[in-house]
Amino acid sequence: MKMAQLKFMVPLLFSLCLILPLTLANDVHYCDKKAEYDVKVKAVDISPYPIARGKPATFSISATTGEAISGGKLVIDVSYFGWHIHSESHDLCSETSCPVSTGDFVVSHSQVLPGFTPPGSYSLKMKMYDGKGNQLTCITFDFYIGFASSVADI
Repeated sequence: MKMAQLKFMVPLLFSLCLILPLTLANDVHYCDKKAEYDVKVKAVDISPYPIARGKPATFSISATTGEAISGGKLVIDVSYFGWHIHSESHDLCSETSCPVSTGDFVVSHSQVLPGFTPPGSYSLKMKMYDGKGNQLTCITFDFYIGFASSVADI
């Protein structure tokens, strides 16, 4: 490849990495690989992806349960390049319809990240508990906050 072509390709590839949406967190892992969690997570959908600082982001977790869930809570821990930076807790029924019937359901949480949030790689750990404090599931996945403010702004 000629030097002129290479000079053109590098910025193009870099730009595509910043603006192409990838909406599914493919590498969702259970916190304890040997545990038999009551809630099985199928997928995590993140919209928009990459997440844009100062704009709403929605995390939708598709899951299934073998038993009805009348209530509980979600505990979320966020790490940035391996450093724990944030924790929050949410009422499960504010993130999905309760009671959760046996079968498939979706937990969805939207949040606006501050404009000063640094771009880069983040990890999220989510634990779900029932109303009695029993852990129903625990998952981890990585996500990315982009340099650009949003894909629509480009």
